[in-house]
Amino acid sequence: MSRLLWLLLALLVALIVPVWLGGGETLTRLAQFPRQLLLAMFAMIVLCWVINSLRLRLLLGDHSGRLTRLKCLGVVMSTEFAQCATPGGSGGPLTLMALLARHGIRPAQGSAVFAMDQLSDLLFFLCALVGIALYALFHSLNPRLEWLLELSAVSMVSGLVCCVLLVRFHRQVIRLNGALLKGLRVGTRLRRRWARRLLHFLAAFSDTLKLPWLTLIRVFLLTSLHWLLRYSVLYLALRGLGADLAWAWSFLIQMLSLTAGQFSLLPGGAGAAELTSAALLAPMVGKSTAAAAILIWRAVTYYFYLLCGGPVFLLMVGKPLFKRLFQKAQVAPQGCATAPTTGQPPESQCHPRHPTHPGHSDSDSLRPR
Repeated sequence: MSRLLWLLLALLVALIVPVWLGGGETLTRLAQFPRQLLLAMFAMIVLCWVINSLRLRLLLGDHSGRLTRLKCLGVVMSTEFAQCATPGGSGGPLTLMALLARHGIRPAQGSAVFAMDQLSDLLFFLCALVGIALYALFHSLNPRLEWLLELSAVSMVSGLVCCVLLVRFHRQVIRLNGALLKGLRVGTRLRRRWARRLLHFLAAFSDTLKLPWLTLIRVFLLTSLHWLLRYSVLYLALRGLGADLAWAWSFLIQMLSLTAGQFSLLPGGAGAAELTSAALLAPMVGKSTAAAAILIWRAVTYYFYLLCGGPVFLLMVGKPLFKRLFQKAQVAPQGCATAPTTGQPPESQCHPRHPTHPGHSDSDSLRPR
């Protein structure tokens, strides 16, 4: 219930910020917005879901046959709903790995697919920043946007370098991580378990990188198409409101606003994304136009994700979970009721202990996938 209240608070903050910025003129500008253009923007988001489902099937490689096209689309919608409904998008990778594990795909493979997906996004944004920088050489650029562009470029390059260093020096990272955990007095079994998980992830990530070059190129092209569609929403909203702003600047504003939203504690970056975009847009197009454009932009790229992804998330994640809990609650009392009465404690009758082996621990052993 607390998470639901947290999400409702985020939605409230996301609505208050643009309305407070634009005042009474915001509703007037929204009423004048073309309805056909709004429907086209919603259709673009649906197309983005389809593109991401195709990208997921390509990244799964030989495991793609375990998911139908419809289930793959449901996984994408559920994952993006979890990203929008949790602070910093932390629920996205957990949802993706949980749904893939239900179809027989190991968590290490699921995390490698997510990491490859993020790496593809990072490469696209790096290329986009290079293109915007070249565009800025031949056009006048606001000093504030110039500083933000340089900061974004540095952060993108730093993230890419960190990924390369992690793959290249993973053994040293494991040793350093083990030394830090040992200094924090973490047990040997737990340290080995985390090292084993990291090795499994790196092995799965290496297998993903070994996909055919044609497949990786297709993944990058789908990634580019997805972000070009999604980051054109604000530009179309401004055009529908009569504002004249270059697509490159609308792209940069969205990227910076959503990046700032990742550092906020509210789900989906609500509040921080609106404040950042308003601070960058208002001096260019006016307060009322900026407020109306932000409301349309967030309605298409945030509220629409919650409204359409929520039922799919409950169907794919919530229903199986409740079904499993219900079966356990039904079976457990029967097992305890039919258990023979002996001198053992009730706990040992309902849950018999397995014979232990010297020097062996079930929690530390590798489970078959």
